[in-house]
Amino acid sequence: MKNLIIALLIIIAIGLGIYFLVPSISDKVDVILNQNSITDTTQTKDNAQPTDTQVVKQDEGKTIIGKSAGGRNITAYHYGTGDTNILFVGGIHGGYEWNTSLVAQETMTYLEANPEVVPANVKVTIIPVLNPDGLSLVVGTSTLSKLASNPPLLADTIVGRFNANNVDLNRNFDCDWQTDGKWQDKTVSGGSSVFSEPESQAIKNYIETSKPKAVVVWYSSVGGVFSSSCHNGVLEETNVLTNIYADASGYPKYEEFNFYEITGDMVNWLAKKNIPAISVLLTTHDDTEWNKNKAGVEAVLKHFSNQI
Repeated sequence: MKNLIIALLIIIAIGLGIYFLVPSISDKVDVILNQNSITDTTQTKDNAQPTDTQVVKQDEGKTIIGKSAGGRNITAYHYGTGDTNILFVGGIHGGYEWNTSLVAQETMTYLEANPEVVPANVKVTIIPVLNPDGLSLVVGTSTLSKLASNPPLLADTIVGRFNANNVDLNRNFDCDWQTDGKWQDKTVSGGSSVFSEPESQAIKNYIETSKPKAVVVWYSSVGGVFSSSCHNGVLEETNVLTNIYADASGYPKYEEFNFYEITGDMVNWLAKKNIPAISVLLTTHDDTEWNKNKAGVEAVLKHFSNQI
């Protein structure tokens, strides 16, 4: 009996030693989660200046550049490893222009299947959904795989043009910005101040950090390729970019978008920063016109393959 008591005491002592010397399983899990966590990049204050931590590398293939007003991730996907970064953006008008996000995803699928299309000196970056709140409001998800066969009715998509703050993101950039912007014959919110929205802050920060050589932004619907400018004339390289995409795709080309006055436009802000940028407007709201845009993307990449 005495020996049994001694044995039990020894077992208890060993157990206490293990408890205090070895971290618990929950502690290990916390460490792993902390090591793999992604910095929260939500931006909520008007005109708040982004910090370097707002562009967060998740892995080699994608970057979470920020969060929407509704807290959804805004993700950039990367193809190729060259020094010449070419940026393509879809979904700035969310669910209202869902087909621009779909053509961006089709481009991603194409580049994944055909990596040789990306020249050795080029890195392609694609942000398929700049306004995830507006997209989710219309389709219930940020996944577009089923949209091509079951697109929403146009009348049901208008509410998805805006972000969770009911701001038209393409009226929130620093070129002729106004609080009250115009969309066709309607007055829309341009935000409380220039770059007041977390989505526009995120793309601003990413562009100023990554310094893309050129930017292509998909919109709908007119059917055409439009150069950018902000009272500084059309940059020579922007004019070249417009011609290349239009000639390859078959879209008509325009020196400017002048169907109605716009303020706070993203590509015009890029022009103000002397970054070549074009708007590619799909012809309708329910077709990606993939063959046209595939040809346009390929022509742009081929053009930049000749530059060092």
